[in-house]
Amino acid sequence: MHPTSVDSPPRPPAHRTAARVTGVLALCSVLLLVLVAIEWHPLIAVDQDIADTTHRWAVDDPGWTHVFRILTDWVWDPWTMRILCAVVVIWLVWRRNAVWTAVWLAATCALGTLVQQVLKAAVGRERPVWPDPVDSAHFAAYPSGHALTATVVCGLLLWLLHHSGAGRAVWRTALSISVVSVVGVGLTRIWLGVHWPSDVLGGWLLGAMLVSLAVAVHQRYRP
Repeated sequence: MHPTSVDSPPRPPAHRTAARVTGVLALCSVLLLVLVAIEWHPLIAVDQDIADTTHRWAVDDPGWTHVFRILTDWVWDPWTMRILCAVVVIWLVWRRNAVWTAVWLAATCALGTLVQQVLKAAVGRERPVWPDPVDSAHFAAYPSGHALTATVVCGLLLWLLHHSGAGRAVWRTALSISVVSVVGVGLTRIWLGVHWPSDVLGGWLLGAMLVSLAVAVHQRYRP
């Protein structure tokens, strides 16, 4: 007869933990979406104050502004992220014969694009308008497609790397690059005056929600 351990309670299945995280992030995303849609004055005021300040910095420092334009338009552009995702999808099929995971990764990235475009059309938020713009962008403002796409792609690839048992050095390097990319792309969009801060926050929240949802699905239904 084995003694019963009382050191710690049994942990819930991993997919249930991921589902709970998804629920919390979904609530936060909906709350922010409602505040943006009704143009809640305190939020709009904070957005305007931050945007005014960062735009002034962008105009006064054209060197950094040029660097940020290169980063946001090429390194962290949504299409760059999608190409990276496509390369990993091909690698999963070719080298690891992980067709289910490859389809899961591609479908989640596609869902992220769909969510962002539907919300942009539904909310129809205007981007900041400046008499002396330093950059331009298309479509509606909310949510930031750059922030959402970077969060989804980096989050999913990080999870796959951790799930495959990557070494400590590889994991730390990938984590550092991902954090810099996700945070950096959001800050550059604000600096360049093409997004309000809450657009970027919305992109981060929605992207994190999609990652946690995808993880829950993968852990629950992977063959």
